[in-house]
Amino acid sequence: RGLIDRFRSLPMSRGALLAGRTLSDLVRNAFVVVIMLLVGIAVGFRFGDTTVIAALVGFALVLLFAYAFSWVSAVIGLSVHNAEAAQSAGFIWVFPLTFASSAFVPVSSMPGWLQAFAEHQPITVTIDATRALFLGGPVASTLAQSLAWCVGLLAIFVPWCISAYRRSTSS
Repeated sequence: RGLIDRFRSLPMSRGALLAGRTLSDLVRNAFVVVIMLLVGIAVGFRFGDTTVIAALVGFALVLLFAYAFSWVSAVIGLSVHNAEAAQSAGFIWVFPLTFASSAFVPVSSMPGWLQAFAEHQPITVTIDATRALFLGGPVASTLAQSLAWCVGLLAIFVPWCISAYRRSTSS
């Protein structure tokens, strides 16, 4: 009991709760990625002309991207007033990015006005980099772009999230 009381008296950073929450999302996402890989292999997916290191970098990239997006979701969750609004707001911004990306069709098959957006948004560059890492092919440009998106999202949304959390707990 004395040890628990000592921990309770320690000051805790406001960011620690948010970091714990987003890290738990990362662990859950890692589990989901492993399940998806196993199901993919069961239905016929095979890594292409690539290396084990490239495949591991691909998994790390997917998890980094998911981690960055979990901070975006945390900001949204702190900005709305109830769980239903958070659920809705969490999907509204992801759907256009997903469907206007190379996830389902090649960007070159999209209307011209959409191609410019689709080629330069975070989901497309991350999907393209991951495909190249898993299947082989040129990866340097899309990997660099994806990493830049991840770092940029984290640089914007981590401080924003901490600020939103401070405002919500001080009211």
